[in-house]
Amino acid sequence: MPGPPTIASRKSRAAVVSIASNTALIVIKAVAGALTGSVAILSDAIQSSMDLLASLITFFSVRKADAPPDAGHRYGHEKLEDLSAGIEALLLLAGAAVIAVQAIRRLLDGGHVEQIGVGMAVIAIAAAVNVVVSAHLGRVARLTESAALVADAAHLRTDALVSLGVLGSLVVVRVTGAEWVDPAVGIAVAGAISFTGVRILVGSGRRLIDEALPEDELEALRAVVEGFLGGQVVGYHDLRARHAGNHHQVDLHLQFTADTSLEDAHALSHRLQDAIRAELPGTTALIHLEPEGSVRPDRFG
Repeated sequence: MPGPPTIASRKSRAAVVSIASNTALIVIKAVAGALTGSVAILSDAIQSSMDLLASLITFFSVRKADAPPDAGHRYGHEKLEDLSAGIEALLLLAGAAVIAVQAIRRLLDGGHVEQIGVGMAVIAIAAAVNVVVSAHLGRVARLTESAALVADAAHLRTDALVSLGVLGSLVVVRVTGAEWVDPAVGIAVAGAISFTGVRILVGSGRRLIDEALPEDELEALRAVVEGFLGGQVVGYHDLRARHAGNHHQVDLHLQFTADTSLEDAHALSHRLQDAIRAELPGTTALIHLEPEGSVRPDRFG
């Protein structure tokens, strides 16, 4: 019998689901936009196109990020997920710019929305699909700690909100006949997409430049290390930790009494590594062994 799905297979399957749903939504939104002439619906289709590109990037990045280290990448490939998230954010910002330009043109030149009922039905279906798929991606992202899937889920949540806004605008146009509402909503959509893109870009950038772990996780690490103090372990310093994709990388200097054998120090350091991994799963810990009295100022806590 096949075993339980691995983290890599979970991420790949989630990315495939995202690709399939975005492809289908692009087709039906583009058709609805052509039939109705709605800038808001066409903007939504452009947003889905950006999501499809992002999903493709996610699919390939999560597969490569889980590949084992090789001769050219001795520390692994995990940061590809953070790079992928940054690229996806740039795609969102590019899509927002296209939508804004189209909406402003419609406001200036005027235009009419036709077959509004068809457009409303299509957008309602699109919103429901994105809510379901984004929730699924979010669950997998939390289980696997995948930065790329987090970004992809955020894209789809934004797309669902965009679709709801477009649906509202179509309702207003149908009830009041106020055609200007359609391009105005397109501009609002561009703003919402830009906000999401900037947020994802900032988050991925922080991870790529090795920003320290959140303070609560650092405190948990310190508590684990300090639990080993006493007996042969007399101190530690230069505790550092960072993200690398869906993993953590930790290193520190651990000090031992002068009479500690290398074998004992080695065994204790492995026990500490196991304790760190138990506290923060998916962590790689590198421990430098030092004799008592070799203290240097701990600059980082």
